[in-house]
Amino acid sequence: MNTTTDPFQERSEAAVKDKKLRANFLSAMNGLMEKRDLAFDDKTQLEALRILGAQVRQNSLVKLPELLVELETKLIQKGVQVHWAQTPTEAVDIIQSITLKEKATKIIKGKSMVSEEIHLNDKMEQIGVECLESDLGEYIVQLAKETPSHIVMPAIHKNTAEIADLLHEKTGIERKEDALYMTEQARLQLRQNFMEADIGLSGVNFAVAETGTLCLVENEGNGRLTTTVPKTHIAIMGIEKVVEKLEDTAPLLSLLTRSATGQPITTYFNMISGPRKEDELDGPESVHLVLLDHGRTQMYQDDELLDTLRCIRCAACMNHCPVYTRIGGHAYGFTYPGPIGKILMPHLEGLDETQSLPTASSLCGACAEVCPVKIPIPDLLVRLREEANHPNAQSSNVKGAGVKRRGMEPVIWSMWRWWHQGGTRYRLMTTTLSRLRFLQPGTLSPWTNTRTLPKLAKKTFHQQMNARAKK
Repeated sequence: MNTTTDPFQERSEAAVKDKKLRANFLSAMNGLMEKRDLAFDDKTQLEALRILGAQVRQNSLVKLPELLVELETKLIQKGVQVHWAQTPTEAVDIIQSITLKEKATKIIKGKSMVSEEIHLNDKMEQIGVECLESDLGEYIVQLAKETPSHIVMPAIHKNTAEIADLLHEKTGIERKEDALYMTEQARLQLRQNFMEADIGLSGVNFAVAETGTLCLVENEGNGRLTTTVPKTHIAIMGIEKVVEKLEDTAPLLSLLTRSATGQPITTYFNMISGPRKEDELDGPESVHLVLLDHGRTQMYQDDELLDTLRCIRCAACMNHCPVYTRIGGHAYGFTYPGPIGKILMPHLEGLDETQSLPTASSLCGACAEVCPVKIPIPDLLVRLREEANHPNAQSSNVKGAGVKRRGMEPVIWSMWRWWHQGGTRYRLMTTTLSRLRFLQPGTLSPWTNTRTLPKLAKKTFHQQMNARAKK
């Protein structure tokens, strides 16, 4: 086997050789696919709902600049402090500034992939502020000093025995391979932290411009505690999460929960509309919203790549992806793994940093078939492959375009086109190749590491057909 210096390929090869990891993912993905299939038992209704969901997201994106302004206005009227961040560094600076102003030393976090996107925990630790994850899956990966391997189920790469070992080692609880027992023990340990935390930080699933409402979908109740118990609540979201009207959330919520976990609805659907009022008994004294761009505006400027921003983070594309199922989330090496990560991360980090991701797909189309908002993921992957070989990076809407373009490659393809455009030239080329077939190399690494190299024929296709016609 040929060795490679590509970090993604190295991680993928290691993951494929890890039998336990593959078994964990295969079991988990099979279960999630079955639950989704049962949740959408009426396929006609499913298709109608997908069309509606896609229209809602498309409408939100078409009106995105206006809706963001409307959202900000409504939130300010309700007492929410709105902050805009162009980059992850700016977002971290804003949150650190709020933390220092509040003299906070502990933040309790609900689930937020955008906070993972800006590496918030590490940045806060650098200024002496503890960030504690309260989502059970996030809590497990934090104890293991890992990153989420799945955007909905962060610890899905671990089986029950591994989690029992981890909780016993890190928290001292009795080792029991009992999911209910481990969940109860984790909740007991987290409960006091909600009371002690100075700040609660959460993500946002949908932000309604019409009403100035931040919607948070969750199952464990940790999101509600995070956003109501500490005296300060900070919400962070990508700018694409805004929708126009409150009624828009209904089809998106139905698609999100059933696509993600097979549930008709989650246990909690939090609607946050501002800090505690004078006559209210609970809730935070102050609420902040951080709106993060991080490459989304650049994506927004391209009529085709814009479709990436429709995503509602259900992870159905991951659950049905044959590549993700075999290598897991950590092999990708970025915040968002799987098919959505392959079309999103090149915009967030640049194609020069993520050039392997668009090609890590068989283009089987399973991701597009299950996407609840009908994102044409395979088409976008092909587009990003083209962007990686873009002849004029300055005219591209993708950061790092042209990173895979090599000097001789366009010359070779130009010669290939020239040969195929003339009948005489084509016959001369194929005849020459068939006569020089003894010079053909035996391997073409790394392509032939897992494939058999086809051999050039002794006679060209035309020669064979002419011979057959004479018989």
